[in-house]
Amino acid sequence: MAAGIAFADVEVGTELPSASFPVTRATLVRYAGASGDFNPIHWNERFAVEVGLPDVIAHGMFTMAEAARVVTDWLGDPGAVVEYGVRFTRPVVVPNDDVGAVIEVSGKVAALLDDKRVRVDLTATSAGQKVLGMARAVVQLA
Repeated sequence: MAAGIAFADVEVGTELPSASFPVTRATLVRYAGASGDFNPIHWNERFAVEVGLPDVIAHGMFTMAEAARVVTDWLGDPGAVVEYGVRFTRPVVVPNDDVGAVIEVSGKVAALLDDKRVRVDLTATSAGQKVLGMARAVVQLA
């Protein structure tokens, strides 16, 4: 499957629209139910602190998925993502308040590849800290 974006219309440095994704404790509870990941570091402050975390943290796979949304929203076709990977560098700390945390994501085309594919590099931060490293997607364009 190919995205609606034409390979000829992008170049190295093309920026994807940035996005902000709010994360609250309620978000984490919903994600835990959907994923089956009920690790207490994602909902129990006391446990999270006892194991050395500053507070409850978002699921790594949730953070990874939110970052990918910048790519899939740009493409208009999630099926056009042919590769995706990240390194987890810092957790997204989610305080127990009415605000929670925010994951800020930006992306840009980093390389033009064969067969109308491009590599998109992503930057994901929360509270001014980079939370994903080596965040890259390879996508198939039209």
